[in-house]
Amino acid sequence: MTKAPRATFAIGFFLALLAHCNKDQAKESASRAAEDVAELVDLVGKDLGEVERGLPEGAKRLAPLVANGADPKQDVAGVRRALLHMRREVADLNVAKSTFFALADSSGMAIRNDLEEDVMAGQNLFPIFPELARSTAGYIATTGAFPNATTKNGPDKDWVAAVPVKRENGTAGALLVTGWTYRYFARHLQESLKDRLVERIKRGTSEKLPVFYVGVFDKSGVYCAPLTPQVDEQALAAQDMPSKTQQPGNGAYMGTLNITDRAFGFAAQRTPMLAPDTGVVVLRSEL
Repeated sequence: MTKAPRATFAIGFFLALLAHCNKDQAKESASRAAEDVAELVDLVGKDLGEVERGLPEGAKRLAPLVANGADPKQDVAGVRRALLHMRREVADLNVAKSTFFALADSSGMAIRNDLEEDVMAGQNLFPIFPELARSTAGYIATTGAFPNATTKNGPDKDWVAAVPVKRENGTAGALLVTGWTYRYFARHLQESLKDRLVERIKRGTSEKLPVFYVGVFDKSGVYCAPLTPQVDEQALAAQDMPSKTQQPGNGAYMGTLNITDRAFGFAAQRTPMLAPDTGVVVLRSEL
């Protein structure tokens, strides 16, 4: 008669012990994610610096396209060639994480980008990214979403920057525009984090490569790298990270999650240099 209660007690004790271990593991993962996200915030600043330094230099290289009253619309193929040469010749832009470089006229109408297939040509960028209208006077970076900016993982957003390509009299003859999507940028950050973790393991540490995902967040949601399970992205979106990271100088906000019976820790930190209310989040689970 006493065997059943003893068995029940043993099972209950085991489950409680397991839950405690999972909680401790999740806290450890959150602590390590905080270290990871701090490194990625520094990387965001480096990536943005490459664009902010390189774009004005790139615009100088494109000045012949608008010199002596020239109209770039009359030589669209030449515009693409000039964009390709410009990126190779400007060191910061050659390593920048931009997915495109494009030339638009001073009213914001896209003329041509450097991609083989150009879906931007003929689009007016100012209604999509109103802040870009100020780029006729100097460097401007802003966020928005190109039409139909949806991926297999869901909606996406775009970060874009622009500078004027000046005529001889100093006025803007055109605009040099560049940018990337949030999900693409999250993938870049995730791959960079993986390289760092693998390097640590190669140096002989006892660590194993964890399960981890990286996302960019703002008030509109969380945008994780491609191939991130939707259930993980949804769990992060439910944490309301923009509200919990309102003080960018206070370091990372940390938390724990149980997703599909796996213990995760996460850390999120603001990146005001990218855009207001944006940040980076790392979701991590130790093996």
